[in-house]
Amino acid sequence: MKAYLQAAIDLMKRTGASYADCRFVATEDESISVRNKVVDSISRSTTKGVGIRAIVDGAWGFAASNILTEDEVNRVALRAIDVAKASALTKMEDVVLSKEEPHKDKYSSTWKEDPFKVPMDDKVNVLIRCSEGLMTKPEIKVAEAYMQFWRTDKIFLSTEGHDIEQTVVESGAGIQATAVRDGEMQRRSYPNSFRGDFATRGYESVREMKLESNLDWVRDEAIMLLNADECPAGKRDIIIASNQLALQVHESLGHPAELDRAFGTEISLAGGSFLRPELLGTGYRYGSKLCNIVADSTVPGGLGTFGYDDEGVKACRSYCIKDGIFVGYLMSRETAAKLGLKSNACMRAHGWWSIPLIRMVNVNLEPDKGTLEDLVGDTKDGLLFDTNKSWSIDDKRLNFQFATELVWEIKNGKRVKPYKNGLYTGITPEFWGSLVAVGGPAEWHVWGIPNCGKGEPMQSAHVAHGTSPAKFTKINVGVAQ
Repeated sequence: MKAYLQAAIDLMKRTGASYADCRFVATEDESISVRNKVVDSISRSTTKGVGIRAIVDGAWGFAASNILTEDEVNRVALRAIDVAKASALTKMEDVVLSKEEPHKDKYSSTWKEDPFKVPMDDKVNVLIRCSEGLMTKPEIKVAEAYMQFWRTDKIFLSTEGHDIEQTVVESGAGIQATAVRDGEMQRRSYPNSFRGDFATRGYESVREMKLESNLDWVRDEAIMLLNADECPAGKRDIIIASNQLALQVHESLGHPAELDRAFGTEISLAGGSFLRPELLGTGYRYGSKLCNIVADSTVPGGLGTFGYDDEGVKACRSYCIKDGIFVGYLMSRETAAKLGLKSNACMRAHGWWSIPLIRMVNVNLEPDKGTLEDLVGDTKDGLLFDTNKSWSIDDKRLNFQFATELVWEIKNGKRVKPYKNGLYTGITPEFWGSLVAVGGPAEWHVWGIPNCGKGEPMQSAHVAHGTSPAKFTKINVGVAQ
């Protein structure tokens, strides 16, 4: 394949491309789902193909194919050239890329146990036992358990001299119990909602979750919520658990920090951004001084970790928010050039058939000190929100509402009462401005999200957020209907 790609690069140089890159991608995906003690689905798929970009006359062209012959790769290259020429007829301005030194490298993520070599029976039996264990009480009507694994191999060549090969293995799992009584339904999940937690690691990450050791409390808390009171409305100090805070970072900083959204070139799915380019460098206060959020594609095991993005930019670390001040975006080479900056490796595609977009990497809230129990112990009157249930945010990523599976009332430093159907709301900079405490490294965890949607046609990206539990003051809370 590398020889075919290099031939296509040479062809595009000869036919007028000022820049071009070729990306070969081979992906293997395995997904297992068990529902109520029965295997609900098992799927295993592989796909291979090549995606080619070219700049001609100052405009982009893209084409792709899963036919992996030399003639077809050359045809796709010429198709990308033709698309670029057509795009140039309606361009508003020439495409300019930020400078990038060409890299010649091989990268592999690290894993101890290849998930694709673990016998299918072993994985299925773990999930069946989890489902059986959740259903040992009659109130549990739905007991679900999941695993999913990916292996991705890439080759990237460009007219600038990039020659990069990468292999990444990712794994994840989770369980969920749904309790029903008298027409009411409540659920609890572990280690996170929406199918669990995911990492750029091997099957060892699933073993470390100890799914079967966490069945009792998941089942019992789902049932407990059926008897719980509704979360009271008002303005309260709140603590947000690490897994919920990951989604808060995702929605209220990750998406608005995508520079294409800020420029208005990506607004059709999930909207634009209140972090307008003219705010950069002005000292715009996004949050309190405890708010430090970094885009870091180098974090070991993070689902947003890799060697190089799909423009050949090396993985790196850069601040979006520093001491509460907005200082940086998630960027591509094209958008970075518009600000006179260098790309921070955030350009990725869903597969060989997709053109790269600006995507989150590991967008992390840096830890401070203490534990969740320290935050609880320092709270005289407040609420603890744990594990996401639903969310809503406006198309500028300003006004939001999050509901969680469980809310604990805190009185004089102790959890005293569970509530159900709780939610909290806010306006993004006001909310982060109310941040008064962030937990320390001991409870900092990088939560993997394998289904972040963006673009039309929609692409699904693997991203992550490192968070510790954190405390906020005077937040509006209420009941989710």
